[in-house]
This record gives sequence, C-alpha cells and structure tokens, in this order.
Amino acid sequence: MRILVISAAYPPMHAGEATNAYHLCKHLADRGLEVHVLTSTANRNNDDPRIHVHAVMNEWSWSEMFRMRSFFRRCAPDAVYLMYIGLMYKCHPMITFAPTILKKLFPHVPFVTRYESAFVGADPSRTSLPARLFRRAMVQWAGGSDVAYGSGTLLRDSNHVIALCERHRAMLIEEWPLVNEKVLLIPPPPNLRIAPNQDGMARSQGRTKLGLTGTDFVIVFFGYLYRTKGVEFLLRAFQVVREKRKGVKLVFVGGKVGLDVEESGDYFERMQSLARELQIDKDVTWTGAVNSDTEEGSLYLHSADVAVLPFLQGVQLNNSSLASIAAHSLPIIASRGPLLDKAFVDGANILLCEPKDHRAIAQYIVQLIDDPRLLARMRIGATKLAQEWFSWDTAIERTLASFKV
Repeated sequence: MRILVISAAYPPMHAGEATNAYHLCKHLADRGLEVHVLTSTANRNNDDPRIHVHAVMNEWSWSEMFRMRSFFRRCAPDAVYLMYIGLMYKCHPMITFAPTILKKLFPHVPFVTRYESAFVGADPSRTSLPARLFRRAMVQWAGGSDVAYGSGTLLRDSNHVIALCERHRAMLIEEWPLVNEKVLLIPPPPNLRIAPNQDGMARSQGRTKLGLTGTDFVIVFFGYLYRTKGVEFLLRAFQVVREKRKGVKLVFVGGKVGLDVEESGDYFERMQSLARELQIDKDVTWTGAVNSDTEEGSLYLHSADVAVLPFLQGVQLNNSSLASIAAHSLPIIASRGPLLDKAFVDGANILLCEPKDHRAIAQYIVQLIDDPRLLARMRIGATKLAQEWFSWDTAIERTLASFKV
C-alpha cells in the first residue's frame, strides 16, 4: 500500500508538527507500507531510506497547485494523509482544496485530513486580490456549497477528519456539523525515541549530561518555547519554590519553534532574560532543541522528577509534549483549559491549576517534593494515561482504519 503524507512541516524544521510527521511516517514504514512525503523545499533531510521525501513545494500557493496535482498523478497513492494547520502553509488557502483536487484524479482514493489545530486555518484575506479572485473561481469549481472560508473543502471532501483533542473536534463540528459523522479523535503519541531506564541508568545518564546531582529535585518543561506556552509563569513559580526548598533545579528541554507562531521570534531570549531578572538563572538549564531521532530528549525526561506545562490555553490531548512526558511516567502539573479532555482526572493522572497562576504551580511542586506518596501516585497515573491515550500502536491501527472507505 502506497501512502502519501502531505506536511509542510518536516525535519529538519524545528516544530512539533514536523517531528510528529516524521515519527508517523517511520511507524507506517514499520508496518511495511510504502511511504511518500510531499513537503517544502527546505525539508530535504531524510535519515530513513524507507521514507521517500519529495521536498518540491515552495509557497504552497495557487501557482504551485498544478505542481501538486502533477505530483498526485505521478505518485498515484493508495491513500493520502494531510497534516494541516494554517501556519504550516502560511495561511494560504490552496492546500484546503487538496482533497477535491485528488478526487478529480482518483475518485476512489481515500483522503484523510489531520487537524493539528482547529484554531488556525487559511486566511484568504492575507493574499493578493488576484489570489482572492482565483479562490472564488476554485470555490465554484469545487461545487460552490459547503466550502468553508478557513478550511476550504477539507471538511466536506476528506473521507475522514482526525482531531487531536475534544476541543478541536467540537470546533470542527461547529464549523461544519456534518463532519461529526467522520471525525475521529486520535491524540498524537510521543515525538521522540524513548530510552530504556533499566536500574535507573537513563536517569543517571541524563543527570550527568545536565550537570545535576542524584539528590536534586528536578522540574522539567518539555517542548518548543513560544508565548502561549506560558513559560514566564513557570519561571515565577520556580522562584517561589526555590525560596521554600533547597536543591531544586529547573530544566527546559526544547528551543525555538520553526513555524511563524505569534511572538515566537525573541520569546526564548526573553525568557532567559527573565530568569536572570528573577535571579534564578544559576539553577535553570536550557538545552535548546533536541534531535527526536536520538535518545537525548528521553534521557533528560528520565532525569526529572516532575513536569510542568503552564499553557495559557490549557492542557489538551493534542499537546505532543504531554505524550512524551506521560511516556516517562512523570507527574504532570498543568493549566486547565476551557474544555477538559475526559482523559484527564485531576488528582489522579494530572494536577490542574488555572492558567497564569504561578503560585498554584509552586504549591503543587512543593507538595510533590514533600509527599513521596503523592509523587508515586501521580507517576502511576501518568503511566496509565500514556498507555490508554498515547500508544503508537493504537494510533497507527486507527490511522490505517481511516484509510478504509
């Protein structure tokens, strides 16, 4: 079976969407499928010869629509899997007509769209007047009805639509109610190679690499850093914790994101400056981006005692960093969003607080430092969360099932 994965984000781009696309392709190849990737010209690196990377797209604009169409014809896939968020395609609407373009060539080939986020779709208003006029013509060509402004024909003409969390699924159904019949919930599994931790060896190796001692209590943040991650509130929480307890360290595993996320440009540097301003910088380590195809990131996670995700929009199943953290059985402190996924049970597999509440974060950290039984219970809860919701085997089985029409 020949699978075509379309993703403008792919290594060496630094983005969670890029690393998850790569690991998805690796797991599909592990099942014996022939995997092809259509991606941007900058994404030429490929460390797995089983994955055929076609880095031929530049702007993903109307001028490249016929290039994409010709590629569909040459590749002749048995199924197409589009990873979509507007930011990956510079918010241009061309890619939102991809399922219709494919169906004109291969009517019976299944097309599956995975929404990395339901918040950021295409924005035709940001394109030129000729581009907007061309889109109007495309709407008529595509049938005129049920063509969404931000999603084009993705919801109408995809055979299945994959949402990564309950909130995204609800938003997609609100945008086009009929998608309820074909939307699937498949959270993203871990984005890294997990190191075995037999007899605590990985934990010890990770601490050695980070310059930490065996007695340090280590707090970790895992993932790319940009404004909505709420890192400043973790830094302020750490300042409070350090005033109350000794031997506490904070490690940030991750660097700048490669997508054009709001205020992402200098956020990493501003957070480092804030750490110095709060006079906690000597106890804070910044690893920068890690290679997801090595065990480096996993060693750092094994070295930690607790993970904190202070996201401004709240924690959700779509947060790929969460899957990696849970896979390492780390107690999780996170902010609560407006719609909580049923997977999360406060006090059992996660400790929740309100966004921007750095004092609540600090209080939870101190509780975990002081109460070994609570720490152990939250480790067990995280392990169960990973097993039930973030299994690659389950995700691949459900993904393959979505190709059956």
